[in-house]
Amino acid sequence: MKSYDLNLLVALDALLSTGSVTAAAERVHLSTPAMSHALARIRETFGDDILVRAGRKLVPTPRALALAEPVRALLAQAQALRSPTDPQDLAQVRRHFVVRAPEGMAVVYGAALSEALAREMPLASLQFLAESHNDPAALREGRVDLDVGVFRTRDPEIEWVELSRQQMVGAARTGHALLARAITPVRLAAARHVEVTLRPGEPSPLDTALAAAGLERLVALVVPSAFAALIAASRSDLVACVPERVARGMAPSLKLDVFALPLPVQSDPTRMAWHPRYNADAAHRWLRDRLVCVLDDAALKGPVTSFSP
Repeated sequence: MKSYDLNLLVALDALLSTGSVTAAAERVHLSTPAMSHALARIRETFGDDILVRAGRKLVPTPRALALAEPVRALLAQAQALRSPTDPQDLAQVRRHFVVRAPEGMAVVYGAALSEALAREMPLASLQFLAESHNDPAALREGRVDLDVGVFRTRDPEIEWVELSRQQMVGAARTGHALLARAITPVRLAAARHVEVTLRPGEPSPLDTALAAAGLERLVALVVPSAFAALIAASRSDLVACVPERVARGMAPSLKLDVFALPLPVQSDPTRMAWHPRYNADAAHRWLRDRLVCVLDDAALKGPVTSFSP
């Protein structure tokens, strides 16, 4: 192939990730006309249309789809060349790390991670994003460095480690009718429930357990986090079923009673996931190791009172 400007790969990655000349231009800080010119050069270089119009949208050609992952990998390798491989050189790393995690993680662990980052990588920064069920490609596309949460499905190449595993418990406001006598599966199913938003295609472990017993509950409200579910339960007759640590941590201040569920419910692990392009990246490896250490330190000090992954 004849020589070409490697900066075209940056433009190509942005175009394939966004499917929009305007959005790609914004991502790489170019004007829309400049990105249109880059697309024309990319088409000439690869001898393919790359993106073609379908109605009001642009869709990738088969050639473009085949290029997407190799281009992202090449750009990641190029970025790694700028990062020191010697841990002693981490102080020279200029990176902006993005961690996607359940609500509240930044509050409890953000300060400890930020302090460690200031000591080891003072030129780097850290950003937390709220857990999302609608953006599964963020790791693959490099927009997120670490993804923390309960997820059962992921891209096949994604690396992950298990961070913790917690039992689910129930919580209801003090004086709730459900708490007046023994809680059975039938009585639990008959209560009105507040549910935490699930990832698309993932069934609720509680619903699976109830279905096995021939029961079905009424989910009257769906909220984005366990924190929101507990707050809703504290202000209504709704019952929240959430991980034990967050329930017991918030129960006293919200005047909630926590109870064991009357049937076995699958315990979903909290995982930390990342794209394998960062396996050999010293700075990224440091972030992964540090996050595990911070979580381990918190576990040794006792139950976390305001957050549970």
